[in-house]
Amino acid sequence: MDIVEGSWKVQDKIEEKAGKIGKGKFGRILKMARKPDKEEYRKTLLIVVIGILLIGGLGFSIMWLWDNIPAYFAVI
Repeated sequence: MDIVEGSWKVQDKIEEKAGKIGKGKFGRILKMARKPDKEEYRKTLLIVVIGILLIGGLGFSIMWLWDNIPAYFAVI
């Protein structure tokens, strides 16, 4: 078997697996999937940004407490 025949076999295996994508367990999900419109994308983006800001703010608050609370008690 030369390199051309080997590459054809690999290509055939890849195409066979790709052909089964819409017929397996996830075929129904892939058929129902659609691209989100602008409004849905903006709402999702807004929720993600709010979540990132909340988690970042919480982390910053914890860091600030760890840095400043021991110094406060040392003065008293």
